Amino acid sequence: MKVESLAIPEVKLITPPRFNDPRGFFSETWNAGRFADAGVPGPFVQDNHALSTARGVLRGLHCQIGQNAQGKLVRCVKGAIFDVAVDIRKGSPTFGKWAGAEISAENWTQIWVPVGFLHAYCTLTEETEVIYKVTAPYDKPAERGVIWNDPDIAIQWPVADVILSDKDKVLPRLRDCEPWFHA
Repeated sequence: MKVESLAIPEVKLITPPRFNDPRGFFSETWNAGRFADAGVPGPFVQDNHALSTARGVLRGLHCQIGQNAQGKLVRCVKGAIFDVAVDIRKGSPTFGKWAGAEISAENWTQIWVPVGFLHAYCTLTEETEVIYKVTAPYDKPAERGVIWNDPDIAIQWPVADVILSDKDKVLPRLRDCEPWFHA
């Protein structure tokens, strides 16, 4: 298993081995012991699977706070995404900074987004499927978000025309949010 830290060291890019033969392939995409050694602690309590039919679908920037704050292990099983984590731990040396990577069915990478980070991704292909594990269950009252194009964060999205949910169109800027996490 290959593990790389991104621009923010707590955000990890993980590539599990994939064993190909004439029948297809086999890959161990999650192993609690190996991933814990790589800095991905779990435990995971829920798996989510999302289909985006168009290129440019942007989901995020989201997090959950309190007892249901979530760490996320994200992989793309069809198509490709640009995946982003934003550090929102007040007092962190990387507060307000982002790290991102292309995650695709072809490159077989996964990204670990720890608690204390906003998460978002933008589809780079049509018919993109994303599966991700989370460390806490979905909790609507604990949901928080920041607008995808916050100029203070300045994420360099690879798609100019994005498709957003109504909810994501009206999220606040990070500077207008109370601190949700502390370093």
